[in-house]
Amino acid sequence: MHQVDREAGYELLSQVAGLELYDLATEYTDRSGGIMRISFRIDEEDVETSAFGLIFALGVMSFHDARPRGVSEMHFVEKDEWHVGDMLRHLRYEYGMLRFYADYVRGRMMKTSIEIDQDSVVKLQTVGRARVAEGWVARLQGKQKLKLLPHAE
Repeated sequence: MHQVDREAGYELLSQVAGLELYDLATEYTDRSGGIMRISFRIDEEDVETSAFGLIFALGVMSFHDARPRGVSEMHFVEKDEWHVGDMLRHLRYEYGMLRFYADYVRGRMMKTSIEIDQDSVVKLQTVGRARVAEGWVARLQGKQKLKLLPHAE
């Protein structure tokens, strides 16, 4: 990863430090390998300063935990990182909402969507990932410790 991209990523992650997440609802169904829907709210004043950082942080965790499925294995690289450009390629502003959706990225099945609406409600959904997204939200809330992983240059 280029130094500028890494610095931009760190800046986005710093936006999430200390961000309060307020649980609204969690729903899980076993069909399609597991569909997880988590809704939470952030403070209204934090949307402007933290929305991109929140999406980036969830993208980092989703990418890290994602594994290949089927033929995507031929594109999978074990030591790969989520980049700011990856987030931007999957980000849209539609119908008054900031929306992110990533299906397969470089051989990893992410199947992760994130929406942040004008009322500061965040909706996170994963398909085929079991209940892994609960851990991402718990880490952001400080309920699970983040571990610094060894980094390959």
